[in-house]
Amino acid sequence: MTDAVGSIDMPDAQDEVQESKKKTRKGGKRAKKGPLKRLALFYRQVIAELRKVVWPTRNQLTSYTTVVIFFVAIMIALVTLIDYGLNHAAKYVFG
Repeated sequence: MTDAVGSIDMPDAQDEVQESKKKTRKGGKRAKKGPLKRLALFYRQVIAELRKVVWPTRNQLTSYTTVVIFFVAIMIALVTLIDYGLNHAAKYVFG
């Protein structure tokens, strides 16, 4: 049987030429820019990503904050009770 044109087993000659061009190129786009230009690019990309964020409304933020504070207070109480119980258990066992 013969292979189909463009099969995975037999790469085209053009693919080999393109791969060799990719291998000879060093540094890419990053090497052409100085450190200040790269920093400015990073800053622009950060701003662009922050614009994509869906920010909560004031009501959502208030409710989320209340839930977090309430949860933390419950966890503090739980850890305090466990610590208090273990403290008394250790005093009972070791005198």
